[in-house]
Amino acid sequence: MTTATEVRKTGAVRHSALVRVTHWLTFLSFAALLVTGGEIVISHPRFYWGETGNVNMRPLFVIPIPASRSTVPTGYGYILPDQNGWSRYLHFQSAWVLVFTALVYGIAGVVSGHFQRDLVPERRDWTWRAYWARTAQYLHRKPPDRAEAGSYNVLQRTTYLIVILVLFPLTIWTGLAMSPSFTSAVPATAAFLGGRQSARTLHFFLSIALLVFLFVHVAMIALSGFRSRMRAMITGEAGDGRREAR
Repeated sequence: MTTATEVRKTGAVRHSALVRVTHWLTFLSFAALLVTGGEIVISHPRFYWGETGNVNMRPLFVIPIPASRSTVPTGYGYILPDQNGWSRYLHFQSAWVLVFTALVYGIAGVVSGHFQRDLVPERRDWTWRAYWARTAQYLHRKPPDRAEAGSYNVLQRTTYLIVILVLFPLTIWTGLAMSPSFTSAVPATAAFLGGRQSARTLHFFLSIALLVFLFVHVAMIALSGFRSRMRAMITGEAGDGRREAR
């Protein structure tokens, strides 16, 4: 494994330009999706299962917040400002930016060997002991190993793979399954999930899972050395988190 000193001597970088650009495009898109998605939920904070759902039907569950539409019963004596129009437009635009960014990152990751080299855990780490050892380091707030200056640890690799190969694809799928124009062309998109309202409910929980990942991701960066990790993702320079953590 390359050490931080060796990385500096060879002039290598921790993250390639493509990884850095797609990372920040993904972050900006995801931030826009969270804000606009929240506004969309506020317009009808009730969730259903099946193809259809409306205020005359019994919901699967309800988020106990005021709505931005007077036709939606919430039990509150007031409604919030209706931001549904612009938020839906920006939500769809941000989603397509995310999809195209993911395609570029995915294709480049396979062609360049980035996935196999940097994201798939090494065979020696395919043990519970390896996962627990790195978890213990985080819990005890120990500085990262020098080897991590030029690579991801086993927890990061596994988590990123789950997000890239499972959560993001499912989020995109459920998002497309809510689109009447898309489901009219490909009916199986929503039918396989149980209907458009089922897709909306699943989309909501997948978004929550991605939000939890974001919080954990930022927390792990802070524990590993926030400045060095941010510098690496902005400039590509591989910093030594051990020095910062002291």
